[in-house]
Amino acid sequence: MTTPHLTDSRRPPGSEAERTGIPFGRLLRTELRKLRDTRAGTWLLVAILAVTPVVVAVMVVVADPKDLTYEEFVNFTQTPQKLLLPVVGILTVTTEWSQRTGLVTFTLEPDRKRVLLAKAGATLLLGVLVLGITFSSAAVGNLLGTTLRDGDGSWSFGAGGFLDISVVLLAGLMMGFAFGMLLLVSAPAIVAFFVLPNLSSVLFNAVPALEDAGSWIDFNLALSQLYDHGLTGEDWLQVLTATLVWVALPAALGAVRVLRSEVRSG
Repeated sequence: MTTPHLTDSRRPPGSEAERTGIPFGRLLRTELRKLRDTRAGTWLLVAILAVTPVVVAVMVVVADPKDLTYEEFVNFTQTPQKLLLPVVGILTVTTEWSQRTGLVTFTLEPDRKRVLLAKAGATLLLGVLVLGITFSSAAVGNLLGTTLRDGDGSWSFGAGGFLDISVVLLAGLMMGFAFGMLLLVSAPAIVAFFVLPNLSSVLFNAVPALEDAGSWIDFNLALSQLYDHGLTGEDWLQVLTATLVWVALPAALGAVRVLRSEVRSG
């Protein structure tokens, strides 16, 4: 007696027939393309790519020769990226609502969790690319400083330095992404990103009773330790705690909002 073929409705869960949706690689490529689809996104990416060599050139010309070291070049080149990258992270999410593209996106891929993962992945890939540009541009600047200005030319930085600066840039980038999910509107998210951490810093500095807690919760203070390099175990715990408060918590709340929010076509 032959075994009857299973119909589609009787195939076991997880079978090939039930694996619907766009391949994740295609989703990731789509989200990478969306980073430059809007005018704001395009100009931000242009600014990120253009500002680094400008900073390097200015340093080579005006900095004191003793300050022309690889570490100083990294510190200066990462400063504008620290301000611009989070805005890209915010727009990665909010443009789906402001440009009314969310209805199309979530119709083509109904599983919003996969879309959010693709957006997060695209945002992190951009961050890694910018890190590469920052570190390589700093190296070029250090060589130019040594050649043209007889600069110090020190290369002392170490693996710890690369890790510290990477954490600073990527944590800020993902904080922007989290605020974008939480608020879903570009302008309020950008304002909240730049204002709220600074207000918390003022609060922790102004109230003596909160000063000790500030080391664990104040995002600006926690990340500022990374510029000194050689953090202790307690320092890293403070960085982790502040990141949980300012990145992980808004990201979790924002993800819930994205998953539950109604998307309108107009």
